[in-house]
Amino acid sequence: MRIRILVTGGTFDKEYDELSGTLFFRDTHLPEVLSRGRCKLDVRMETVMMIDSLDMDDAGRSTIVARARDCEERAVVITHGTDTMVNTARALAEANIPDKTIVLTGAMVPYAFGSSDGLFNLGSAVSFVQVLPPGVYVAMNGQHFTWDAVRKNRESGCFETA
Repeated sequence: MRIRILVTGGTFDKEYDELSGTLFFRDTHLPEVLSRGRCKLDVRMETVMMIDSLDMDDAGRSTIVARARDCEERAVVITHGTDTMVNTARALAEANIPDKTIVLTGAMVPYAFGSSDGLFNLGSAVSFVQVLPPGVYVAMNGQHFTWDAVRKNRESGCFETA
């Protein structure tokens, strides 16, 4: 099974500028993450955009939907910022993309910080996309949720059943 990973940015891929004290985007960390995780799967990665999910708008979601629909792989993982991940999952579900399993994941802490949950979340998403039936899911904190039964708990920093 070949897996398509669509990169959209989010905290997962942020870098820290020590001089200005700000977070910014350069390139995706996904190749390094897959290498460090010793991933032996057939994975095709595509950077769709590199933005904070708070900047995600309907046009960005439409682009993600189109890429997920148009790719030939039936297993699709999307890295996404956690603040609006559920909104993008809804857009994907409402697009009714048949016969594909789509799993969105992200990180609460940038991968570049070393203490990120991103590696674990990506590994979970890659595993879930291989075994879940077609549909749209969110994978965070070692769990998977259907797109319409998940929310981000901003107090705990975890995703939970809605």
